[in-house]
Amino acid sequence: MAVTVQVRPKKTREIYYPESDGKPMAETDLHRELMYHVIHTLQAHLVNAVAYVSGNLLVYYEEGNPRRSVAPDAFVVFGVEQRRRRTYKIWEEGKGPDLAVEVTSRSTRREDMVDKMALYARLGVQEYFLYDPTADYLRPPLAGYRLTEEAVYQPIEAEPPGQQRGNGHVAAPALISRLLGLRLALDRDGILQFYRLDTGERVLSQFEAEAEQRRQQAVDAQRYAEEEGRRADAEQQKAQDERRRADAEQQKAQDERRRADQMEAENARLRAELERLQDKRT
Repeated sequence: MAVTVQVRPKKTREIYYPESDGKPMAETDLHRELMYHVIHTLQAHLVNAVAYVSGNLLVYYEEGNPRRSVAPDAFVVFGVEQRRRRTYKIWEEGKGPDLAVEVTSRSTRREDMVDKMALYARLGVQEYFLYDPTADYLRPPLAGYRLTEEAVYQPIEAEPPGQQRGNGHVAAPALISRLLGLRLALDRDGILQFYRLDTGERVLSQFEAEAEQRRQQAVDAQRYAEEEGRRADAEQQKAQDERRRADAEQQKAQDERRRADQMEAENARLRAELERLQDKRT
Protein backbone atom coordinates (compact mmCIF):
# COMPACT_ATOMS: atom_id res chain seq x y z
CA MET A 1 0.00 0.00 0.00
CA ALA A 2 1.50 3.28 -1.07
CA VAL A 3 1.58 6.07 1.47
CA THR A 4 1.27 9.63 0.20
CA VAL A 5 3.38 12.08 2.17
CA GLN A 6 2.18 15.66 2.11
CA VAL A 7 4.92 18.22 2.35
CA ARG A 8 3.82 21.38 4.04
CA PRO A 9 5.20 24.54 2.49
CA LYS A 10 7.63 26.38 4.69
CA LYS A 11 6.22 29.49 6.25
CA THR A 12 7.96 32.68 5.28
CA ARG A 13 8.97 34.47 8.42
CA GLU A 14 7.63 38.01 8.44
CA ILE A 15 10.36 40.54 8.96
CA TYR A 16 9.74 43.03 11.73
CA TYR A 17 10.80 46.60 11.14
CA PRO A 18 10.92 48.44 14.50
CA GLU A 19 9.33 51.86 14.80
CA SER A 20 12.01 53.08 17.16
CA ASP A 21 15.77 52.71 17.23
CA GLY A 22 15.93 53.15 21.00
CA LYS A 23 17.85 56.41 20.71
CA PRO A 24 16.67 59.64 22.35
CA MET A 25 14.58 61.88 20.12
CA ALA A 26 16.89 64.87 20.43
CA GLU A 27 19.99 66.10 22.21
CA THR A 28 18.15 68.69 24.33
CA ASP A 29 14.71 70.27 24.66
CA LEU A 30 15.93 73.06 22.39
CA HIS A 31 17.05 70.60 19.71
CA ARG A 32 13.69 68.81 19.86
CA GLU A 33 11.70 72.04 19.64
CA LEU A 34 13.78 73.25 16.71
CA MET A 35 13.40 69.90 14.96
CA TYR A 36 9.62 70.22 15.21
CA HIS A 37 9.87 73.84 14.10
CA VAL A 38 11.66 72.77 10.90
CA ILE A 39 9.19 69.94 10.24
CA HIS A 40 6.11 72.08 10.80
CA THR A 41 7.49 74.95 8.69
CA LEU A 42 8.26 72.65 5.77
CA GLN A 43 4.83 71.03 6.08
CA ALA A 44 3.20 74.46 5.94
CA HIS A 45 5.29 75.45 2.92
CA LEU A 46 4.45 72.27 1.01
CA VAL A 47 0.84 71.91 2.15
CA ASN A 48 -0.45 72.22 -1.43
CA ALA A 49 2.31 70.16 -3.03
CA VAL A 50 2.55 66.42 -3.55
CA ALA A 51 5.27 65.91 -0.98
CA TYR A 52 5.80 63.97 2.21
CA VAL A 53 7.36 65.92 5.08
CA SER A 54 8.35 64.18 8.28
CA GLY A 55 11.15 63.80 10.79
CA ASN A 56 12.50 61.60 13.55
CA LEU A 57 10.96 58.70 11.63
CA LEU A 58 12.85 55.53 10.77
CA VAL A 59 13.61 55.37 7.06
CA TYR A 60 14.39 51.80 5.99
CA TYR A 61 16.48 51.59 2.85
CA GLU A 62 17.26 47.87 2.44
CA GLU A 63 14.39 45.44 2.09
CA GLY A 64 14.73 42.44 4.35
CA ASN A 65 17.31 44.06 6.63
CA PRO A 66 15.75 45.94 9.58
CA ARG A 67 19.19 47.09 10.68
CA ARG A 68 19.51 49.32 7.62
CA SER A 69 17.69 52.45 8.72
CA VAL A 70 18.25 56.12 9.39
CA ALA A 71 16.11 58.71 11.14
CA PRO A 72 16.61 62.23 9.75
CA ASP A 73 15.53 65.05 12.03
CA ALA A 74 13.50 66.40 9.10
CA PHE A 75 13.15 65.24 5.52
CA VAL A 76 11.13 65.84 2.38
CA VAL A 77 10.14 63.38 -0.33
CA PHE A 78 8.63 64.95 -3.43
CA GLY A 79 6.03 63.01 -5.40
CA VAL A 80 4.89 61.00 -2.38
CA GLU A 81 1.60 61.82 -0.66
CA GLN A 82 1.48 63.35 2.77
CA ARG A 83 -0.12 60.92 5.20
CA ARG A 84 0.68 59.43 8.58
CA ARG A 85 3.25 56.63 8.51
CA ARG A 86 4.73 54.50 11.27
CA THR A 87 7.95 54.00 9.31
CA TYR A 88 9.15 54.86 5.82
CA LYS A 89 10.26 51.98 3.60
CA ILE A 90 11.94 53.21 0.45
CA TRP A 91 11.17 50.06 -1.59
CA GLU A 92 7.46 50.41 -0.81
CA GLU A 93 7.25 54.15 -1.47
CA GLY A 94 9.29 54.00 -4.65
CA LYS A 95 11.87 56.63 -3.71
CA GLY A 96 13.87 57.99 -0.82
CA PRO A 97 14.16 61.49 0.67
CA ASP A 98 15.08 64.37 -1.62
CA LEU A 99 16.10 66.71 1.19
CA ALA A 100 17.24 66.19 4.77
CA VAL A 101 17.89 68.54 7.69
CA GLU A 102 19.80 67.58 10.81
CA VAL A 103 19.68 69.66 13.99
CA THR A 104 23.22 68.82 14.94
CA SER A 105 25.43 69.13 18.03
CA ARG A 106 28.95 68.26 19.09
CA SER A 107 27.87 64.80 20.28
CA THR A 108 26.33 63.97 16.88
CA ARG A 109 29.02 65.66 14.82
CA ARG A 110 30.62 62.53 13.43
CA GLU A 111 27.30 60.85 12.74
CA ASP A 112 25.92 63.92 10.94
CA MET A 113 29.08 65.00 9.12
CA VAL A 114 30.44 61.58 8.18
CA ASP A 115 28.07 58.63 8.55
CA LYS A 116 24.80 60.28 7.52
CA MET A 117 26.43 62.39 4.85
CA ALA A 118 27.85 59.28 3.18
CA LEU A 119 24.55 57.40 3.53
CA TYR A 120 22.45 60.31 2.25
CA ALA A 121 24.71 60.61 -0.77
CA ARG A 122 24.27 56.90 -1.46
CA LEU A 123 20.48 57.23 -1.07
CA GLY A 124 20.40 60.14 -3.50
CA VAL A 125 19.37 62.88 -1.05
CA GLN A 126 19.81 65.93 -3.28
CA GLU A 127 20.18 68.58 -0.58
CA TYR A 128 21.47 68.15 2.97
CA PHE A 129 21.45 70.89 5.61
CA LEU A 130 23.10 70.95 9.02
CA TYR A 131 21.87 73.34 11.69
CA ASP A 132 23.88 73.74 14.90
CA PRO A 133 21.62 75.95 17.10
CA THR A 134 24.07 76.23 19.98
CA ALA A 135 27.08 76.69 17.66
CA ASP A 136 28.85 73.71 19.18
CA TYR A 137 31.12 73.23 16.20
CA LEU A 138 29.67 74.72 13.02
CA ARG A 139 30.95 78.19 12.07
CA PRO A 140 28.57 79.61 10.92
CA PRO A 141 25.89 77.42 12.58
CA LEU A 142 24.20 76.60 9.26
CA ALA A 143 25.72 74.55 6.47
CA GLY A 144 24.25 73.11 3.30
CA TYR A 145 25.35 70.60 0.70
CA ARG A 146 24.10 69.74 -2.77
CA LEU A 147 24.61 66.36 -4.42
CA THR A 148 26.54 66.38 -7.69
CA GLU A 149 26.12 64.01 -10.62
CA GLU A 150 29.08 62.08 -9.23
CA ALA A 151 27.06 61.46 -6.02
CA VAL A 152 29.38 63.70 -4.02
CA TYR A 153 28.23 66.53 -1.78
CA GLN A 154 29.46 70.02 -2.56
CA PRO A 155 28.95 72.89 -0.10
CA ILE A 156 26.22 75.37 -0.99
CA GLU A 157 27.75 78.82 -1.28
CA ALA A 158 26.33 81.21 1.30
CA GLU A 159 24.93 84.66 0.62
CA PRO A 160 26.20 87.70 2.57
CA PRO A 161 24.81 88.04 6.13
CA GLY A 162 22.89 90.87 7.73
CA GLN A 163 20.39 91.53 4.97
CA GLN A 164 16.75 92.24 5.68
CA ARG A 165 14.38 90.08 3.69
CA GLY A 166 10.60 90.30 3.87
CA ASN A 167 9.26 90.03 7.42
CA GLY A 168 12.46 88.69 8.99
CA HIS A 169 16.06 89.72 9.51
CA VAL A 170 18.91 87.47 8.44
CA ALA A 171 21.65 87.46 11.06
CA ALA A 172 23.89 84.85 9.42
CA PRO A 173 24.81 83.76 5.88
CA ALA A 174 21.81 82.48 3.95
CA LEU A 175 21.68 79.29 1.89
CA ILE A 176 19.37 78.68 -1.05
CA SER A 177 17.47 75.43 -1.45
CA ARG A 178 16.67 74.91 -5.10
CA LEU A 179 14.35 72.04 -4.27
CA LEU A 180 12.25 74.08 -1.88
CA GLY A 181 12.56 77.42 -3.63
CA LEU A 182 13.46 78.87 -0.26
CA ARG A 183 16.27 80.75 1.39
CA LEU A 184 17.47 79.24 4.69
CA ALA A 185 18.96 81.59 7.26
CA LEU A 186 19.14 82.25 10.97
CA ASP A 187 17.15 85.14 12.41
CA ARG A 188 18.44 87.49 15.09
CA ASP A 189 17.68 84.90 17.77
CA GLY A 190 19.64 82.21 15.96
CA ILE A 191 16.49 80.32 14.91
CA LEU A 192 16.54 78.67 11.51
CA GLN A 193 13.95 80.32 9.30
CA PHE A 194 12.80 79.81 5.72
CA TYR A 195 12.18 82.69 3.31
CA ARG A 196 10.45 82.67 -0.06
CA LEU A 197 12.76 83.48 -2.95
CA ASP A 198 10.09 85.36 -4.90
CA THR A 199 8.74 87.65 -2.16
CA GLY A 200 11.31 87.41 0.64
CA GLU A 201 8.52 86.66 3.10
CA ARG A 202 9.26 84.30 5.94
CA VAL A 203 7.43 80.98 5.78
CA LEU A 204 5.28 80.56 8.87
CA SER A 205 5.23 77.22 10.61
CA GLN A 206 1.98 75.30 10.88
CA PHE A 207 1.37 76.66 14.38
CA GLU A 208 2.40 80.18 13.42
CA ALA A 209 0.11 80.03 10.39
CA GLU A 210 -2.78 78.85 12.59
CA ALA A 211 -2.03 81.57 15.14
CA GLU A 212 -1.83 84.16 12.35
CA GLN A 213 -5.11 82.86 10.96
CA ARG A 214 -6.73 83.21 14.38
CA ARG A 215 -5.26 86.70 14.76
CA GLN A 216 -6.51 87.66 11.30
CA GLN A 217 -9.94 86.25 12.10
CA ALA A 218 -9.99 88.32 15.28
CA VAL A 219 -8.93 91.40 13.31
CA ASP A 220 -11.59 90.68 10.68
CA ALA A 221 -14.21 90.17 13.39
CA GLN A 222 -13.19 93.44 15.04
CA ARG A 223 -13.25 95.20 11.68
CA TYR A 224 -16.66 93.69 10.92
CA ALA A 225 -17.97 94.77 14.32
CA GLU A 226 -16.63 98.27 13.74
CA GLU A 227 -18.20 98.38 10.27
CA GLU A 228 -21.47 97.11 11.69
CA GLY A 229 -21.22 99.76 14.37
CA ARG A 230 -20.59 102.41 11.74
CA ARG A 231 -23.50 101.12 9.68
CA ALA A 232 -25.72 101.12 12.77
CA ASP A 233 -24.59 104.66 13.57
CA ALA A 234 -25.26 105.67 9.97
CA GLU A 235 -28.70 104.07 10.10
CA GLN A 236 -29.40 105.78 13.40
CA GLN A 237 -28.21 109.10 11.98
CA LYS A 238 -30.35 108.51 8.90
CA ALA A 239 -33.36 107.73 11.10
CA GLN A 240 -32.69 110.87 13.13
CA ASP A 241 -32.40 112.92 9.94
CA GLU A 242 -35.65 111.39 8.71
CA ARG A 243 -37.32 112.25 12.00
CA ARG A 244 -35.98 115.80 11.79
CA ARG A 245 -37.22 116.08 8.21
CA ALA A 246 -40.60 114.68 9.26
CA ASP A 247 -40.72 117.10 12.18
CA ALA A 248 -39.75 119.94 9.87
CA GLU A 249 -42.44 118.92 7.37
CA GLN A 250 -44.96 118.66 10.18
CA GLN A 251 -43.93 122.06 11.52
CA LYS A 252 -44.14 123.49 8.01
CA ALA A 253 -47.63 122.01 7.59
CA GLN A 254 -48.67 123.45 10.93
CA ASP A 255 -47.27 126.84 9.97
CA GLU A 256 -49.11 126.65 6.64
CA ARG A 257 -52.33 125.80 8.46
CA ARG A 258 -51.84 128.68 10.86
CA ARG A 259 -51.18 131.05 7.99
CA ALA A 260 -54.24 129.70 6.15
CA ASP A 261 -56.35 130.08 9.28
CA GLN A 262 -55.02 133.62 9.77
CA MET A 263 -55.75 134.48 6.15
CA GLU A 264 -59.24 132.97 6.41
CA ALA A 265 -59.86 134.92 9.59
CA GLU A 266 -58.61 138.11 7.97
CA ASN A 267 -60.80 137.52 4.92
CA ALA A 268 -63.80 136.90 7.16
CA ARG A 269 -63.07 140.13 9.05
CA LEU A 270 -62.75 142.04 5.82
CA ARG A 271 -65.99 140.59 4.48
CA ALA A 272 -67.76 141.51 7.69
CA GLU A 273 -66.32 145.04 7.57
CA LEU A 274 -67.35 145.38 3.95
CA GLU A 275 -70.89 144.26 4.74
CA ARG A 276 -71.03 146.70 7.64
CA LEU A 277 -69.96 149.58 5.43
CA GLN A 278 -72.43 148.59 2.78
CA ASP A 279 -75.27 148.44 5.35
CA LYS A 280 -74.25 151.83 6.69
CA ARG A 281 -74.49 153.45 3.23
CA THR A 282 -77.91 152.08 2.66
